[in-house]
Amino acid sequence: MHGDSPYDPDDGDWQTLATFFSPTEAYLLRGCLQAGGVPAVVADAHLVQTHSLLASAVQVRVLVPERRLKDAEAVMAAYQRGDFSLPDDEIPTA
Repeated sequence: MHGDSPYDPDDGDWQTLATFFSPTEAYLLRGCLQAGGVPAVVADAHLVQTHSLLASAVQVRVLVPERRLKDAEAVMAAYQRGDFSLPDDEIPTA
């Protein structure tokens, strides 16, 4: 899928960092990870979107390289704190 980070064998195998029922949430986290310098991919989003009856049984996974897991956890904690959010009363100019 476009937007996924390329695989680098030097970083180790892909590991699941987080799972979501919503592909949108997975893509948002992937973007934050990549903005934080951590390679990331989203897995199973197309399966969930194509087979909506499976959506409650199959979760969308966000994967990061094994050797970058600690960095990814720090970025995810910042994401959950709201460090990547935009103020509601401000319109971005760029």
